Amino acid sequence: MDTGNFLENPYDKLEKIAPQTSFVQAKTYYGGGEWYSLDLDYKRIVDILKKVNYQGYISIEFEGKEDPKTGVKKSVDLLRSVL
Repeated sequence: MDTGNFLENPYDKLEKIAPQTSFVQAKTYYGGGEWYSLDLDYKRIVDILKKVNYQGYISIEFEGKEDPKTGVKKSVDLLRSVL
């Protein structure tokens, strides 16, 4: 599940693929994205994953323009807050 692959109605689409998910790439865009930016609701995404009893890994795919030293930390903090 790549959370940044659906530009329109992402949550409906993420729900559809959630039962088959074996790995999650959580995209974040601090500082604005290189090609596009999404304001994703990770609490909602985690709830979708919990409904299907997802037990796998969640990786961070930082695609923002912010300095990675701060942008990645913000991404980690965000995901920890909803997990």
